[in-house]
Amino acid sequence: MSSLFQNFLVEPLYNALVFLLNVIPFADLGIAVVILTIVVRVIIFPISKNAIKSQIQMKEIAPKIKELQEKYKDDRQKLALETMQLYKDHNVKPFASILMIFIQLPIIFALYFVFFREGLPNINLDILYSFISAPENISANFIFIDLTAKSIILAIAAALTQFLQAKILMSRNIGATSSENQTEKEKMMSDIMKGMQIQMKYVMPVFMGFIAYSLGGVIALYFTTSNTFSIFQELYLTKKFVEKK
Repeated sequence: MSSLFQNFLVEPLYNALVFLLNVIPFADLGIAVVILTIVVRVIIFPISKNAIKSQIQMKEIAPKIKELQEKYKDDRQKLALETMQLYKDHNVKPFASILMIFIQLPIIFALYFVFFREGLPNINLDILYSFISAPENISANFIFIDLTAKSIILAIAAALTQFLQAKILMSRNIGATSSENQTEKEKMMSDIMKGMQIQMKYVMPVFMGFIAYSLGGVIALYFTTSNTFSIFQELYLTKKFVEKK
């Protein structure tokens, strides 16, 4: 499994990064990291698009799901069947977001290995393809930031972009609003959801900033670029799907 991960994800991404370093003026590592991150995010964009579309559709049919829960509260099997039929009628894919996570995770780990574990800015010739040449000199400074060292500026940027991304995600969350008609179990689930939303909005950015600072400038730049891409992606697709209604 580890060899498959190395051969089909880490090495292709690493060689793509070295190729970018060869064609980018002054072999600028920062620009190469930004471009590679954007290219990867563009490749998985169709999956992201389906996930966001599904989440918006879930929010729209939330009242109908609530009606079904009230109608079949004593018949769990019937509720499950009717809910799945509702998803089918509205072409909703409730597991699209989970699929997005499972596809993204190995790519995120692979980029971590590329940016952090392979010794940048030094080139690992052992995993370099024969048709990819190693650049003679690599500039590890992005604007005025040394990407080989820890960067509080990029760490803060990673945390802030994570916060903005979480805020946008929560703005179209299908939600778990409390009401007097909710059962004790539903109220408990509502409280759990609210707690998770608070953690996503406030705790995750702090955690992201800490990790970004601990792992150094290259990883912090990757996090910042990926989060920024996600922000514009969310805004664009949300507007696009809402305008279609």
